[in-house]
Amino acid sequence: SRKDIIRMILPAIAEQALAMLVGMADSLMLAGVGERAVSAVSLVDQINILMINLFAALATGGAVIAGQCLGAKDDKRACHITDQLALVQILLGVGISAVLFFFREPLLRVIFGSIEQKIMDYAVIYMGITAVSLPFIALYNAAAAIYRTMGNTRTPMLISILMNGVNICGNALLIYGCGMEVEGAAIPTLVSRAVAAVVAVALLRNQGLQLHFSRRPALKPDGGAVRKILGIGIPNGVENSMFQFGKLVIQSTVSTLGTAAIAANAMAAMVEGFVGNASVGVGLGLMTVVGQCMGAGHVEEARRYILKLSFLGRMLILLFCAMAAVLIQPVTVIAGMEPDAAQMTVQMVWLICAYKPLMWSTSFMLAYGMRAAGDVKFSLITSSVTMWTCRVIITVLLIRVFHMGPVAVWIGMFSDWTARSIAYVWRFRSGRWAQHQVIEKA
Repeated sequence: SRKDIIRMILPAIAEQALAMLVGMADSLMLAGVGERAVSAVSLVDQINILMINLFAALATGGAVIAGQCLGAKDDKRACHITDQLALVQILLGVGISAVLFFFREPLLRVIFGSIEQKIMDYAVIYMGITAVSLPFIALYNAAAAIYRTMGNTRTPMLISILMNGVNICGNALLIYGCGMEVEGAAIPTLVSRAVAAVVAVALLRNQGLQLHFSRRPALKPDGGAVRKILGIGIPNGVENSMFQFGKLVIQSTVSTLGTAAIAANAMAAMVEGFVGNASVGVGLGLMTVVGQCMGAGHVEEARRYILKLSFLGRMLILLFCAMAAVLIQPVTVIAGMEPDAAQMTVQMVWLICAYKPLMWSTSFMLAYGMRAAGDVKFSLITSSVTMWTCRVIITVLLIRVFHMGPVAVWIGMFSDWTARSIAYVWRFRSGRWAQHQVIEKA
């Protein structure tokens, strides 16, 4: 019902908005350390976000399978998928964490070798601490996806409030109280993610929940279940990873423009994420609704909800863009940005707020619904092609050949959104997205 959907989407929106607001608060606190610290954290976070997106994509794979099992009234199989998803996430998280921890300095030099030494020193410290947190955020992502699959977005929201509360209080204590620099931002990130993972897993061990972890943790992968999870998760993960890897290439190019450009682009990217976060929350709810509709065989109902919730996502973007356009100038003052960086930030945010309401919804919201129906390969191919041909190539050419500033990043991004919108609207209208069989019918 409409009431059920509202009850499901509002906490998801609140969770996304909270995460972004806390991220902005972190950056504002870190700004007191200096632009070099902000730049170092923003560069490393590009790598961390790449990994987190991979975990989120695999969690989405498990959630889609479990959701369609619930739609087909097969709760036992859905719980088995839940156990296997947690196992996959833990193994992947530990492996990636070890690689990033032990090889952080050479990785950073390969990706951002041209940055000044002080930024590199900060980046090595920050990456070493946050790498240890990756297994925890991987497990939290799995648990949060399972809650959302049940239509329960309130519990992930409450855990997110706890996680972000620990994070921001820890930042304030260590940066302002103890005079730490980037360590003051990294240590609370590690602690808060560990707390969130422990709480989420403990709650999901409740055997009375429709989806839950078994009393005995799954220690042996089930090949069939893992293949189903990876069948959805890998294309989704490759898509997200390619997207983030493209952003790394762009960030590496931006790093040649100097500290002011890096700081301005980091702030503009943060604001762009903020204005879209509510719509991302709608997208998470959309995946739950469409997954269960498809599992029950209700294709037309799934189509209707995709259109309805995509429109809601567009309206939310319009609202938040209007807010950001008005508030960005005071934000740069509060952040203590240098005049050149502040001016570039304001210009880029105004451009984002003018264009994002036009194209973002059709380039992302439709894809949420189609992925929940199992149409992941088309999304992978489309996003990979538009990312590299539009966003990366155009941005690199504009900066390196035409010597344009960081605004080139957003020109490339706008072209990417436009191309995706055309492709996804065509795919949705064709109806081919609804022709996939994710689970065997009983």
